[in-house]
Amino acid sequence: MAVRRRQRLGPGGGRALLGAVLLCVWWRAAAERVRYTIAEELGRGSLVGPLARDLGLSADELPARKLRLSEEKQYFTVDEENGNLYVNERLDREEMCGESTTCSVSFEVLVHNPLNIFHVEVAIEDLNDNSPAFSKAFLDIEIGEWTLPGARFPLEIARDEDAGSNSLLTYKLISDPSFTLAVTENPDGSKQPELVLERALDREKQSSFELVLMAVDGGDPARSGTVQVRINVTDANDNPPVFSKKVYEARVAENLPARSLVLQVRATDSDTGSNGRVSYSFGSVPESIRTLFTVDSNSGEVRTVVPLDFEEKNKYVFGLEATDGGGLTAHCKAQIDIMDENDNAPEITVLSLSSPVPEDANTGTVVALLKVRDRDSGENGQVSCELSGEAPLSIVASPGGSYKVVTASALDREQASEHRVAVVARDRGRPALSSSAELVLEVSDVNDNAPVFEEAVYSAYVAENNAAGALLLRVQARDADAGANGRVSYWLAGGSAGAAGAAPLVSVEARSGALYAQRSLDYEQCREFSVEVRAQDGGAPARSSTATVRVFVLDRNDNAPRVLWPAAVAAPAEAAAVAPFEVVPRSAEAGYLVAKVVAVDADAGRNAWLSYELVQASEPALFRVGLHSGEVRTARAVSERDAAKQRLVAVVKDHGQPALSATATLHVVLAESLQEALPELSERAAGAEAAAAAAELQFYLVLALALLSALFVLSVALAVLARLRRAGPPAVLRCLGAQRFSVAGAAFPADFCEGTLPYSYNLCVAAPARAVSEAAWPPPPVPVLSAEELLGADSCEKPNLSYGAVTGQVSADPDATQVCKANSFLLRI
Repeated sequence: MAVRRRQRLGPGGGRALLGAVLLCVWWRAAAERVRYTIAEELGRGSLVGPLARDLGLSADELPARKLRLSEEKQYFTVDEENGNLYVNERLDREEMCGESTTCSVSFEVLVHNPLNIFHVEVAIEDLNDNSPAFSKAFLDIEIGEWTLPGARFPLEIARDEDAGSNSLLTYKLISDPSFTLAVTENPDGSKQPELVLERALDREKQSSFELVLMAVDGGDPARSGTVQVRINVTDANDNPPVFSKKVYEARVAENLPARSLVLQVRATDSDTGSNGRVSYSFGSVPESIRTLFTVDSNSGEVRTVVPLDFEEKNKYVFGLEATDGGGLTAHCKAQIDIMDENDNAPEITVLSLSSPVPEDANTGTVVALLKVRDRDSGENGQVSCELSGEAPLSIVASPGGSYKVVTASALDREQASEHRVAVVARDRGRPALSSSAELVLEVSDVNDNAPVFEEAVYSAYVAENNAAGALLLRVQARDADAGANGRVSYWLAGGSAGAAGAAPLVSVEARSGALYAQRSLDYEQCREFSVEVRAQDGGAPARSSTATVRVFVLDRNDNAPRVLWPAAVAAPAEAAAVAPFEVVPRSAEAGYLVAKVVAVDADAGRNAWLSYELVQASEPALFRVGLHSGEVRTARAVSERDAAKQRLVAVVKDHGQPALSATATLHVVLAESLQEALPELSERAAGAEAAAAAAELQFYLVLALALLSALFVLSVALAVLARLRRAGPPAVLRCLGAQRFSVAGAAFPADFCEGTLPYSYNLCVAAPARAVSEAAWPPPPVPVLSAEELLGADSCEKPNLSYGAVTGQVSADPDATQVCKANSFLLRI
């Protein structure tokens, strides 16, 4: 089971957090670090630890906080439901960390709402999953028969890829009594197995030996590896090679070109000839060493095969062998330290970007999380970050090589809807290397602007008598916000107190801001009014502003002048009797003021400018009227020939287009005094009374004539009805009565039944022969029909009767019904 441990930064982190709260720059300055320990080789889906719980997050918070990992290679995964950390793929410590004594994977965990970053470290513990191994299947050693007992021969060191106690090796020799195994410790702490000769060798007795060397690690359970040691007994090579040093050390810079000399080893052999000739080679080394270095077998020079990279490995330790011509070998260690160069620019990774960010975000809001990494070491790997560009943002360093981009001041979308800044990371190497990453931060809109009218007060002019629905003007307000926050609607907020009922006079279209007249306006009733128009946006909560619209009604010439003096008389018949009059003395000279016509016009301006003109007068040359004053004056002196009664008609016109007018009638009596004028006035009154009496008499005469005509028509109608009721059946029916006809002549004269009526009738009679034969028989009774039955109201609904010439029967003739209807009125008469 994974072992977990949670660490918090010490007092320094607390002080930083307190400072951040006090300054309101960022909401958390000290990040938390969570540490887990797991064994390598765990299967996919193995539990690492309850990450969410260790970060202080409950299961209910997980959907909103959006817990996720930021590691580049997903060794681990987090469950979105419970927040547990699981293994995502098989972990091999040896592959991930190589020969390093410690192995761990570090990554960041991001949580949102609010945005924060946590550092997580998972230590990978080694399992004993690798057995010790030798580089060769056989070790060949040549030993001269003269070699004295106690001589030691170094053997190859086994390698174990595990770490810690799992890589501690012990050696065993499944040997012959002639050899034993001794183990010495090298300066680097590794153990060197050596073959010790216990007895003198005799080539003639036994020329070769085969031994088995076993290496056992310290794991539980232990693993082991073996190699077969083949010993050949030779003659005369009694001195093995000897290195000048046990360990050769070198320091080289990374990126050294291929085939560059790293170091040179040297071994000497006291023998002569081929036994003293030494060749160099790698000892037991992994294949990775052979791909990086090569050793010259003659000179002992160690050179690079490819350029070395400090970031991959900064130290190499491997074994070298020197072998003489007789097969004796010597071993040494080569230790090569790689010096770092500033060959890696900083790497910027954007872990999280909160875009868009609302424009009302508080100062210090975290908008982006960055991770900056420089693979170099020392000063070459020390990185500083800054923001390049004009933006209200700042960058704040966090532990673990991460940075927070926070708002440095208030945002305003109306000034800038997005901000583009470059994050520049620069190391401290010589020369310094840098890299940059662009951040694009969009600013989302909030409803922080009210609509603004183009004008605070609008003026609209409309002529009176306008049509209902006429456009007065359009108001327009602009809102700097976007979307629904900037969508403006218009409403009427109220009207001026002086314009009673001003609001119903106009309406405003909500979308366009167009003001329309609700009804026809009258200048004479309302010359000016004002309304308040409110512009409101679609935000929540909504913002609004108001503007005043002053509507001025323009006058039209829709009122004719009204004469105040002389007063108009309602009935023309009474005009002569009650009309006012003016008395002008016969001694009046020219320019005498007779009267003044007084008129007013309800319109305004030119429409109310009045002019006067005399259009009718008994003596046109006697009077004149002032064009603008309306004063009626004598144009000349009054003479004795002038009639005593004068009648003047003046017209009053305005200056509108078209002009409207009214007339005023003025009666003037030429007399020296009022007493002299009274007879004239009495005659005029008597004439008026006689005219009124004549009119009344004419009315009564017409009424009497109408009544007499009605009575005459009624009397004639009653007389006709009475005569018809007293008369017998009509002659047309009497001629069908019971009579005997002689055989010698016709039964009726040729003009029988011809009377005063304008109708003629055809009479059906029998032939003479037929009449003689039927004379003996009494004729059938002829029905006697009254006038009501023949010509009554429903007589046309009964069939007409006809006399059968053959049978002598009276029968109904249906075809004669319409004839009856047509002749009924004349028959009645």
